[in-house]
Amino acid sequence: MEINECFITTAGEDWIKIEDCNVHMNVKRRLQRTVIRGNEGDDLLDEGAESAVYTITGKMDMEKYKQILAVFRTDQPYFHDPFEDRQMKAVFSCIDYDSKTGEYEFILVEDAEQDEIMS
Repeated sequence: MEINECFITTAGEDWIKIEDCNVHMNVKRRLQRTVIRGNEGDDLLDEGAESAVYTITGKMDMEKYKQILAVFRTDQPYFHDPFEDRQMKAVFSCIDYDSKTGEYEFILVEDAEQDEIMS
């Protein structure tokens, strides 16, 4: 799998390949911060959970966009992470498409509560 391609699907469906795309991954850890008044510093607690956000951009034709839109409007999607070569449940946070230029931006958030992984 190339870095400039990714795959998305819903359970039981074929994977849709998105080619010539830019995938930006942002991972954050969940932290709890307690500021103690009257004392120096604060107390940070690393809760150990990570949350990845993927921003996928590029250009695609209307037919391919309609396939992605169908995934957006149906069941929860699965996304194949091109960085770690793994599949996960995800949630579309945003879907944006310009029909004149074919430019798109999809924002997917990793579902941290995975109860199954597709193979």
